[in-house]
Amino acid sequence: MGQDNRGLRLTWRILTTAIGLAIALAMLFPLVWMVATSLKPESEIVSFPPRLLPTTFTLDNYRGVWERLPFTRLFLNTVVFAGTVTVCSLLFDSMTAYALARLRFRGKGVVFVLVLVLLMVPFQVTLIPLYDLLAHLGWINTFQGLIVPRLTNAFGIFFLRQFLLSIPRDLEDAARVDGASEFRIYWRIVMPLAVPALLTLGLFHFMYNWNDLLWPLIISQDASRQTLPAGLALFMGQHVVEYGPLMAASVLTLLPVVVFFIIIQRRFVAGVATTGIR
Repeated sequence: MGQDNRGLRLTWRILTTAIGLAIALAMLFPLVWMVATSLKPESEIVSFPPRLLPTTFTLDNYRGVWERLPFTRLFLNTVVFAGTVTVCSLLFDSMTAYALARLRFRGKGVVFVLVLVLLMVPFQVTLIPLYDLLAHLGWINTFQGLIVPRLTNAFGIFFLRQFLLSIPRDLEDAARVDGASEFRIYWRIVMPLAVPALLTLGLFHFMYNWNDLLWPLIISQDASRQTLPAGLALFMGQHVVEYGPLMAASVLTLLPVVVFFIIIQRRFVAGVATTGIR
């Protein structure tokens, strides 16, 4: 009986490992294809049947990206946009989440319900009135027009609130007895304990805004304010798509996100593991 159970466990382990590897390979394959295509000459990209690895390696596609796009300007715009939104969102989301998780005030339940409602409203629903508001403020094709509407996020508030609810109140109560202000408790006690969740949410915010196409494409009217995803769209014409330069630009666009994830991957995994959705 014991041997049968061990055999079943071993079979189950092998099966789950094989399924996990198959899923991982399926998710990695588009990335491998993108990198391989960026190193192929145009003749190999359009050849049939297609091949994964190039027979002739070339960096012409990468040179074409720098020659045909103001890549440095687009890159800096994207860094300013995604970086500023990420930092400010973490600050405002954490303040709101702290108030909803720790403070007692009238209308607290209503505010939380409104946050949940905002989670269900697609961004596209508010796109036209938001554009009209920014046009009246004269913020079209400006960095403030890009950044200000993204300074807080309903998902971030909900995510951090659920994490803060899992943190014991003992240290906060001791700090209040010692006369610490509410902001001091939030900044010196709660935020250091919430670092794993903040890094996890920061990665989500950074990736979303780094890869966002719709909002920068609508607000930005020229390359001086456009971001990298909007620049990638220049390689997709009405009748033809230049896959070589497009894949090369996609690789360059992806690299900062990969580097950011590698830097914080341990904290990211810890944040996902310790953040309970109650």
